[in-house]
Amino acid sequence: MRSFARLIEKQIAKARASGGLTGLKGEGKPLAPKRIETGEEAAMSTGMRIMAEAGVIPEKFTLKKEPDAARNLYANLTTAKDRAVQMKKVSTLELRYNIAVEARRKFLR
Repeated sequence: MRSFARLIEKQIAKARASGGLTGLKGEGKPLAPKRIETGEEAAMSTGMRIMAEAGVIPEKFTLKKEPDAARNLYANLTTAKDRAVQMKKVSTLELRYNIAVEARRKFLR
């Protein structure tokens, strides 16, 4: 274990000497405090972080915003026909969201 720690220290020193550790995001700032996670919670947290860094958002989160936006649009409509069409869109979006939530629950079990 000590040889592994020495190897790590050598790699850090090498990166520092070549300037590889300058200009990094958050340089000079203290690390944000993190809660210690274990088991399933740690795996979920790691997966979410990786997806966020890659710019990937789970369908559940993108679908959650759509019914809210459709409801806001519905609230501003005045004619009964427009409101009926928009309410159908709201219902469809809510159904899609609920299906995505249920699929995610089943997948995580």
